[in-house]
Amino acid sequence: MTDKVRNRNLSLDLGPPTMPSQGDDGASELQQLPIIHIEENEDEVIESSVTSIDQTMITKLLASNVLDDKDLSHILWWNEKLQMCKKPSTVHLIERLDYSNLLGMDCNLKNGSLKEGILYSEMLQFKSKFPRQILLCRVGDFYEAVGIDACILVEYAALNPFGGLRTDSIPRAGFPVVNLRQTLDDLTHNGYSVVSAAIQWCIVEEVQGPAQAQSTKRRFVSGHAHPGNPYVYGLVGVDHDLDFPEPMPVVGISHSSRGYCINMVLEIMKTYSSEDCLTEYAVVTKLRTCRYHHLFLHTSLSRNSHGTSIRGKFGEGGLLLGECRSRHFEWFDGNPISDLFVKVKELYGLDHDVMFRNVTVSSGNRAQPLTLGTCTQIGVIPTDGIPSLLEVLLLPHCTGLPILYVRDLLLNPPSYEIASKIQATCKLLSSVTCSIPEFTCVSSAKIVKLLEWKEANHIELCRIKNVVDEILHMNRTPELKKIVEHLIGPTWVATGLEIDFKTLVAGCEIASGKIDKIISLDCNEDQKVSSFKAIPGEFFEDMESEWKGRVKAIHINDVLTSVDEAAKALHLAVTEVFAAVVFGLKAFVRYHNVEIFYCREQKAVWFKIPFHWFLTTLSIGSPGEEHIELLKYAVDSKGRKVGDELFTTGMVEDALSRYHEANAKAKARVLELLRGLSAELQSHINIIVFSSTLVVITKALYAHVRMGSRWTKTVR
Repeated sequence: MTDKVRNRNLSLDLGPPTMPSQGDDGASELQQLPIIHIEENEDEVIESSVTSIDQTMITKLLASNVLDDKDLSHILWWNEKLQMCKKPSTVHLIERLDYSNLLGMDCNLKNGSLKEGILYSEMLQFKSKFPRQILLCRVGDFYEAVGIDACILVEYAALNPFGGLRTDSIPRAGFPVVNLRQTLDDLTHNGYSVVSAAIQWCIVEEVQGPAQAQSTKRRFVSGHAHPGNPYVYGLVGVDHDLDFPEPMPVVGISHSSRGYCINMVLEIMKTYSSEDCLTEYAVVTKLRTCRYHHLFLHTSLSRNSHGTSIRGKFGEGGLLLGECRSRHFEWFDGNPISDLFVKVKELYGLDHDVMFRNVTVSSGNRAQPLTLGTCTQIGVIPTDGIPSLLEVLLLPHCTGLPILYVRDLLLNPPSYEIASKIQATCKLLSSVTCSIPEFTCVSSAKIVKLLEWKEANHIELCRIKNVVDEILHMNRTPELKKIVEHLIGPTWVATGLEIDFKTLVAGCEIASGKIDKIISLDCNEDQKVSSFKAIPGEFFEDMESEWKGRVKAIHINDVLTSVDEAAKALHLAVTEVFAAVVFGLKAFVRYHNVEIFYCREQKAVWFKIPFHWFLTTLSIGSPGEEHIELLKYAVDSKGRKVGDELFTTGMVEDALSRYHEANAKAKARVLELLRGLSAELQSHINIIVFSSTLVVITKALYAHVRMGSRWTKTVR
């Protein structure tokens, strides 16, 4: 049913949640939830096709005891998101939702069973742990979402619902496994809307049980994804880089007699920073220049210094109110910092004992930051029609992290002491005569995430080694050593880590040594991919390039030998059968057209023989027929016939199976070594983060100095 409502700006009312009295019943406890504030516009009317949960339904859900107050708050949160859905297909799916469980599944519909042992029952358990994240569950070759999550996928991921728009089954949607990263990137890299930008993803993988119980599958949470925090599971085994965006903090704003306070918590880094004594204009400026994941407003903002409520557009608090009206935010009460940590842990499903490190550095005596108007007018903040100032401050090829550092310097000037260190570094860089390193720039958040999840592949580990080696190189060069010493202070301000020069150098030597001990850095002459004339080279390249050349051979000699022996056995089996088949065909035809075919999808090597020739040979009795009878139709992993022209033999299949088994063991050994190295480097994570930040700062300042010298030559 479609209701006409006035054009409204859905945001949380800038007023504290009313606390219930001791004698209130269950329904009155809902007053603690965020209040939806509806702004009406008399001039415009829009169509609202999604019916919200009314008070009658809320009371009914509470009385039925199917949901507790906490779960009901999550249902209301999702209902607010669903009200923004506009696609007709999504609206039809929403009509089939039932809010008696966190999945939103109607158990009376087809496939809606939540009985123990059923897939959806297991998904409900995962959903209970991460109630405000979209749950994607691996089911065979697909990732599937059901209920509320399926509606969000259809609305924002351009997917069609499973089963079309039939009304007798639960809402389901999904996509092939190969499209996972693309789908997540599309929805989380920048966020298409306020809704998708605030949404998180929880991905559940499945692992096949023992061969004796093939129907048993174990499922586990393999990771989470949201804007600023990509999905990294499985990256340890790939051979490409991951585009890792800058992390997005959770922001909390409060007010006291000293002014406004803004706290930022980074879940990836497990750090937080706090700035207080700010003006209202300064807080609004920081909101506009910061890409954040969630915004929480403390109830202290509900009243200004005069004790009156701030609900108007003008006066104290009015500017912040106007800024927040267009943003999604939630209220919270209690301590502005510790209770914000509680919200962050609930938001990301973190354990209660997780600690956040304070990286706040006292600003001390420093220059005033640029105002919002100045930032937009000179192009520090991207503004339509205004050239970017940052593009003329650094060399054209210097992009990414160095530009972000220079931008942060302009928006948040350091103390005069730190600024003097930066100026002294620029003077040293302008007169350097020795060779300088490449300055490998790696995001600190990327390093922390990959090492914490043990998903750093050999490419990222080599980059980490390059970073610490560049610090060691500068330490060994007298001209560059002074630069590192000068930048210890600015790096401390950027990371909140207090590490002295000697500790930094010693830590870099240890980290570099550990990586050098495991990772293969040479030409891999001892780990060449197998190659045989009879078998297509693409087969061995695809199978063995997934793990060869990543770690030093001394750590995997046994599995290397097993793979080489299995490859030789496969070659012998194929050539022997191939020769026999060709010999049999020659008894009947003058010319044969038999080839050894590699099927990349099935990772198999088969014989490709024209179908009518094979029938002809079977119908004629001769000595060569015994070789032809060895052939059987090739089948895929599910036992289905692949085609009429593809054949194999039992001997080839056995050899192929042994090769795959040896290859899988070798790959598992390599991944085990890489994950073990990541675990070892976690004890040096502060050194690596400090080093990567110092290298980024050095590159930014060097690019600025070089650009300045170009301008000087041009003027002259």
